[in-house]
Amino acid sequence: MRVAGATMVTMGSDRCEELVADCRLRMATDLFAHTWDPVVLAALHAGPRRRRALRLGIGGISDKALTEALNRLLSNGLVERRSFAEAPPRVDYALTDLGRSFADGPMRALGAWVTEYGDDLVAAQDRLYDQTPSVGRSG
Repeated sequence: MRVAGATMVTMGSDRCEELVADCRLRMATDLFAHTWDPVVLAALHAGPRRRRALRLGIGGISDKALTEALNRLLSNGLVERRSFAEAPPRVDYALTDLGRSFADGPMRALGAWVTEYGDDLVAAQDRLYDQTPSVGRSG
């Protein structure tokens, strides 16, 4: 499908689909759109964890936010839920091969980028903040 005015993006030797709602690049970047999703993936990178251990290990995440993140990650195939027929029943969450590839690929690359350029990013934001009129700011 061609959309008037759509932009084509070249990433290395790969061409992205036209930048419309079903673009695979957009689908991939949506994986970073939810605050807790990358955090949950990072927490599962060390290995399978029970829900309670996951929540305690992350810190600051509400039960609702963890539920929503796990549901999104499950539906995207990045995390699997494993039930064990034990007394009491046990459920673990773990990265799938797809989830591990995402954590080891784009997430690791973004982490390396922010390690190298994070200070520049903060400095740029500070410069903009310093140039913004002080409407509503005290000081």
